Order: sequence, then C-alpha cells, then structure tokens
Amino acid sequence: MDEADRQLLRRCRVRLVSELQVAELWDALLSRELFSRDMIEDIQRAGSGSRRDQARQLVTDLETRGRQALPLFISCLEDTGQDTLASFLRRGRQAAEQRPQTVNPLGHLVPVALGPMGIIPKEQKAVTSDPSQPALGNLAPVVLGPEEVRPAQLRPEVLRPETPRPVDISSGSSHDVCAAEKIKGRADMAYILDADPCGYCLIINNVNFCPSSGLSTRAGSNVDCEKLQLRFCWLHFRVEVKNDLTAKKMVAALVEMAGRDHRALDCFVVVILSHGCQASHLQFPGAVYGTDGCSVSIEKIVNIFNGAGCPSLGGKPKLFFIQACGGEQKDHGFEVACTSSQGRALDSDSEPDAVPYQEGPRTFDQLDAVSSLPTPSDILVSYSTFPGFVSWRNKESGSWYIETLDGILEQWARSEDLLSLLLRVANAVSEKGIYKQIPGCFNFLRKKLFFKT
Repeated sequence: MDEADRQLLRRCRVRLVSELQVAELWDALLSRELFSRDMIEDIQRAGSGSRRDQARQLVTDLETRGRQALPLFISCLEDTGQDTLASFLRRGRQAAEQRPQTVNPLGHLVPVALGPMGIIPKEQKAVTSDPSQPALGNLAPVVLGPEEVRPAQLRPEVLRPETPRPVDISSGSSHDVCAAEKIKGRADMAYILDADPCGYCLIINNVNFCPSSGLSTRAGSNVDCEKLQLRFCWLHFRVEVKNDLTAKKMVAALVEMAGRDHRALDCFVVVILSHGCQASHLQFPGAVYGTDGCSVSIEKIVNIFNGAGCPSLGGKPKLFFIQACGGEQKDHGFEVACTSSQGRALDSDSEPDAVPYQEGPRTFDQLDAVSSLPTPSDILVSYSTFPGFVSWRNKESGSWYIETLDGILEQWARSEDLLSLLLRVANAVSEKGIYKQIPGCFNFLRKKLFFKT
C-alpha cells in the first residue's frame, strides 16, 4: 500500500472503527479478492468478535493488501451502501494526491533530516523508478558512491558486491576461548547444550512459487539451504529440510515438529527461506509466504513452540532465523564522513526477497492470523533485514544474510555466544551493496547461548 493511503487509513481509523458495518462487507471483499476466506475468518475472530474489534482488525489488515487495497475497499463500501464512509475516504485520497511529492520533477531526492542526529544527506540521483523513499531505521553508517547512476543502469537485481570478511571485534585468542568455556559451564549464565544431537533444526526452503501467486522463483535459495544444512550438522543438530511448502503445509510441518518429544534435547532451531512481507503484529513483525502465495505470520510460527504448544521445549532455547523481506522499502543508506570502497560494486545476479506490488485487483502481500498469546521466554528471532525493508539475495551465491551467518558461525562459533555472533553478522551485512540491509533480532533468551562445536 502506498504510504499516502496508509497514512490516510490511520487518520481515519477512529471513524472507520466507529461506523464501519463489517457484516455487510465480507462478500464484497471476497468477490474483489481483497481478502481470502481464511483471512476473513481470522478477522471475524479478532478480539471478542464484536463489530468494533472486527472493524479494527480489518482496517489494520487492509494496510497489508497491496497498492490497490484502498480504492478496492472504497468500492466495497459503495457496493454495500456505506456511501458516507466511501466519500470520506475518496475525498481524503484526492486531497493527498494534490500535496507536494517528495521527489522533484528532475528525479532528485529532496534533502531531509534523517534520524536523531539530524544528518542531512547530499542530494542524490534517484536510482529507481519507485518514488517512495525508505524510512531509515537503526542502520550502520555507510557511504554512497559519489558517481551518478542512471535508473537504466541500476536495478534491484544488480546490487551485490563481494562479501566482506567479518570485522574482527575480538582477538580470537586462546584467552577468549577459555573465557567462553568458563561461562559455558555455568548453568546460571549460559544454556547447557550437552545432548548429542543437541536438538532438531528444521529448514523450510521455498524456491518455486505457483504462477497464480505472482511470486518469483527464489534462485540462490538452494545454496543457502545447503550451507545451513551442513553448518547446523556441524553444530550437532539433527537437520530436516522441507522444500516448497504451501502456507498450510508450513504450519503443519511446524506443528508436527512441536508435537515431538524434545525432553532429551537441549535446543531447537527453525530456519525459513522464503519471500516475505510486512504484517500487523503484537509481538514479532513480519510474515513469510508459502508457495501458494498465502502467508504465515512470524508471530504465529513462534507461538507454535510456546509452553502450551510444545511443553517439552520449556526453558530451552528456541531459535528462529528468517531469510525473507520485511517489506518493500529499499534502503539507500546515509552519508558519513568516513569513506569506504564497499557498497559500490554491482552484481547482475542479486534480487530482493520482497513481494512485488501488484497492479490490479489481485494482490498477494497477505497477512495470516495474529496471535494474542504472551511472548514466551527462551526465544530468539533473527531477521535478515530491518522490518519494512527488502532483503537481498544473489542468484548464484545465495542471500547476503545467510552467506554471512554461515561464515560467522564457521569462524567464531567456538568462542562467542549467539548474540555476539549476530552482531558480527549485522555489521558485515550492513557494509554490502549500494542499497543497504541491516539484520536484527528480537531476543528473549534468559542466558548466553554457545553452540556445541
């Protein structure tokens, strides 16, 4: 959904929740393929199931339904006789279209203050035909190349440099290893991973998507899958790989894994390699796509393994690694004083794991059910990119995030805990590409975690 439409929905949220007659909308939403039947049933179950709760959830989910979501929704309102609300939204859209744009007619980005430090980027040539500008999150300092790049010369597929070697933030000496060994042996400070295998590792690798989904083949994902399969075997996990699963089969595979007896094991890992999108959430942002074009929220995936769903993993670390886009924004980075040659090389085999915007009534940035369970402990979810931004993948060598994660684990897993390893990953990935990417994590672990090597 365009940012202007998203902001309009949020400004009108109170009135929509107050006046929207949702019961009359279901058939219209289905007929225009704005929501699937399963998604409508999820909305109907929202909160207490009252009209206001359903309206609130509908308005929230509408933001994830693609570029044409708001005009289609307005048409649904008109079809069901809710003309006052339809006119209210239509006037709001027309007013927004008359406001000044953030990109001038010459294709230059308008200078704006970014972040808490008030950094002002130099005027740069627009490098994509998409006029939207990404909101910059907690990104590592990078430098854009001074050379002018024309739109025809720079596409989302040509943005990957050679992989930088991980930055050394500790000596790697025997002293470091000994210090880590002392912590590993203390159950009050670190999880004890004594079992062999220490746990299951489930890898869901979605490469080929059905044509009706509108999602592209994820070339290079098999490289990621093979790397992590070998890496987690090296880390003493029993690895199982599931390829090309629909949304329902993804959930079924996760539920089956949660139903196993993990009492003799010490840890559990899920890796998901797929297309992804933004999704409303209470705990963990984002959603990943099945090969049928339907999505499963990260929140739902994580909560399958909470204390109620998988009691034999209670008190044990549960790790989720998500290689998928968190949205469709492309991050240009921001300029800093220290220059670097990294981030300027081009590679014609890189592409994002984002879901493309769909023109017309059928869109696919879908949202699955949002769980309302409390966030459990002993959970870590590592994302390949900041929520709302694309995640880059090379067709030959795999994704930036997985390639870097694999290298960091190989070099440093013997001596460093998981959070230190992920800091190394974030630092290395942030230095790649003309467009930028920054991995991050939601950490609810209670102790340090050292892998068994």
